[in-house]
Amino acid sequence: MTGTADEAQQRLDEANARFWDELCGTGLAQAIGVTDRSPASLHKFDAAYFGMYPYLLPTVRPEEMAGKAVLEIGLGYGSLSQKLAEAGADYTGMDIADGPVRMVNDRLRMAGLPGRAVRGNALAMPFPDGSLDFLVSIGCFHHTGNVQKCLDETHRVLRPGGTCVVMLYNKFSFRQWRRRPLATLRERFRDRFGGDRRLEADALRGEYDAHMDGTAAPEVTLHSIRELRRRFARFGQVEIRKQNCDPLVLVRGRYIARERLLGTLGRWLGLDLYVRAVK
Repeated sequence: MTGTADEAQQRLDEANARFWDELCGTGLAQAIGVTDRSPASLHKFDAAYFGMYPYLLPTVRPEEMAGKAVLEIGLGYGSLSQKLAEAGADYTGMDIADGPVRMVNDRLRMAGLPGRAVRGNALAMPFPDGSLDFLVSIGCFHHTGNVQKCLDETHRVLRPGGTCVVMLYNKFSFRQWRRRPLATLRERFRDRFGGDRRLEADALRGEYDAHMDGTAAPEVTLHSIRELRRRFARFGQVEIRKQNCDPLVLVRGRYIARERLLGTLGRWLGLDLYVRAVK
């Protein structure tokens, strides 16, 4: 990196630390009336969260992580964090922002679970080479400004045979085809040459991640399966699946709820790409 690139990355890191201090999931919490961090309120949040993403736990497979060194990057409300710790993982959580770190440490303390959460940067993970059995990052790397560096760091910290589960946004989701068909078609032709799609406009980034006041995430990139296979080339086994979708709006206010579409539209043109890769 040049000095200018270093400075730009530092500004993005600082912007991300400020933005993600408001917990990812705050909108869901407000929608279901969760306003505190009591165990009962967090249990209510978790039920809604895993109900919204029923494929998440079967994809991550916490039961395989008992007794294993596990790092989770990007913590939000800590729902998955607690599941990993409850499964018996030797758990560490990491986030660039203070808010999620405090939330996960509060959860672990209240539940009497081992593990800890720390502040850190996915572009320079503070862990020795080959020190982890699993790395989990759901919806984080596409906000960092350098997905390839995140994946290089992931490969570095995993032991031989170690596994990562990473979610990134899909460049060719139904959302993109329906809202921006011409731009998405152009991306389809360009995709053979590689590269993510960086969303420049606030309005576009806000469609994916925004604060309750409408402020958009500082950085959002979209990715394709072809591109991710290139990026994960150093891993021995790579499996990529599509998940998640929007409701399907029809006419005259009619729509099909997203829950009914997860097994069809979500699998064909899903919003998210889940990568499971073994070093």
